Amino acid sequence: MVATSNVTEIVFLGFSQNRHVQRVISVIFLLVYTAIVVGNGLIVVTIMASRGLTSPMYFFLSYLSFVEICYSSVTAPKLILDSFIERTILSLKGCITQIFFLHFFGGTEIFLLTVMAYDRYVAICKPLHYTVFMNRRVCGLLVGAAWGGGLLHSAGQTFLIFQLPFCGPKVLDHYFCDVHPVLKLACSDTFLTGMLIIANGGSISAISFMVLLASYVVILHSLRSQTSEGRRKALSTCASHITVVGLFFIPCSFVYMRPCVTLPADKIVAVFYTVVTPLLNPIIYSFRNTEVKNAIRRLMGRKVVWEEK
Repeated sequence: MVATSNVTEIVFLGFSQNRHVQRVISVIFLLVYTAIVVGNGLIVVTIMASRGLTSPMYFFLSYLSFVEICYSSVTAPKLILDSFIERTILSLKGCITQIFFLHFFGGTEIFLLTVMAYDRYVAICKPLHYTVFMNRRVCGLLVGAAWGGGLLHSAGQTFLIFQLPFCGPKVLDHYFCDVHPVLKLACSDTFLTGMLIIANGGSISAISFMVLLASYVVILHSLRSQTSEGRRKALSTCASHITVVGLFFIPCSFVYMRPCVTLPADKIVAVFYTVVTPLLNPIIYSFRNTEVKNAIRRLMGRKVVWEEK
């Protein structure tokens, strides 16, 4: 149990042992993290404030953007702060807490992306029944299910790590706590725990990805009966979603759907699903969308008028 462990804190090696290089990386992370918060925050505020963005697609998008902010906030701020105060240490309880929130928001994002694929399937393949199938109550239940699924996934991963004894070493070759690197620090046989972690995380990724893939195969098949304008609009929306899914699922699959070993490339791969995807989400999903861009302009226009008054 954690209470009987000799290790009470974890030391992170980060990206580099060179302090100058680490600070340069932290400055880049600071700029990117600021862009993540501003970009995704703007989407959330715009959708909440705009009367024209009331469809289920924008309802789910606002929650996805909020989750992206939370997800990147689990890892990025500590990396940035550590480099400037030159303290790369986290308590063992803090490490386990970081694992919990990392998988909570990551799992929630996976389920939200799956829900959004279902929304597009109903909108394109069952347009006459769309308002019945995707009413406000159903959308709320789907979002609640996504949060609940993320919570169950995270609780399972955290429980498995919490049961392990840690006697040393306490140096983690990563820039945040995650299940695979932390498993290497345990002073007991972790084979069964590792298999259960893969079964938990890998199965969720695999099943969700298969559901996403199947939904888009059905969508693409149904587009043959659509008009050319309808096909263009549907493909534009689906292409944005598939891009976000690929950027998130491919790196996650590389890390979580393999035996519990750590590789030198893991830190770089982790950057893609913890930082790059949240950064590109506003660009891919929203700023290419005419309705969202017009809503942002109207929102900025109202702000300017209010300031002039």
